[in-house]
Amino acid sequence: MRVDIWSDVVCPFCYIGKKRLEAAAQEAGIELEVHWHSFQLDPEAPVRQEVSNSERLAQKYGRTVAEVEEMQRNIAEMAKAEGIEFNWEGANSGNTFNAHRLIHLAQSKGLGNEAQEAFFYSYMTQGLAIGERETLEDVAARIGLNPVEVDDLLDSEEYADFVKFDQEVAHEQLKVTGVPFFVFDQRVALAGAQPKEVFLQVFEKALDTSTNSQAAQCSPETCDTPDQAK
Repeated sequence: MRVDIWSDVVCPFCYIGKKRLEAAAQEAGIELEVHWHSFQLDPEAPVRQEVSNSERLAQKYGRTVAEVEEMQRNIAEMAKAEGIEFNWEGANSGNTFNAHRLIHLAQSKGLGNEAQEAFFYSYMTQGLAIGERETLEDVAARIGLNPVEVDDLLDSEEYADFVKFDQEVAHEQLKVTGVPFFVFDQRVALAGAQPKEVFLQVFEKALDTSTNSQAAQCSPETCDTPDQAK
């Protein structure tokens, strides 16, 4: 089954959604053909943040640091249930444009899932600055990309149009307001890090119906579970 996924590598719900999707597919015995698409939550972010992740999110979402830390702890517990170690206190978000370009390069070689997983892990578990060249090169080497091709990409605008096109489709055609956002068999849309049971239901319905269910997701304005959203 084809699944198109719009996500950002600094979105914890995108990582959670990926794990839940994979668990559901394994349980249902369905082989997924995953196509990853770019969605930058903060296109204006610097390469590296100079303040803590909690301070950054508090400023961005208009909340107190204490509120953000509570939110992060809740997300970490949700992630833990999916086998993800989310070390939110050490996370250092940054501009993800080049990470998305590398994912497109990897995807062209059949390594899109490996690249996405490696970037999620680098940011959320290892706490690496996702926008820095050293991190980008480390992830690329980890999944077996040719270092010469990686250097050529980072020294150029290669795949920049792919990133921009993905985001245009998300905003203008699909009206995506937050990620993760899934499209199954180019027919059924699903927003948010849905429970595994919902993914199982969508697999069954993908050929003849659609759903607009909402679940935990990140948007440029907020990053919440539904009951936390303002």
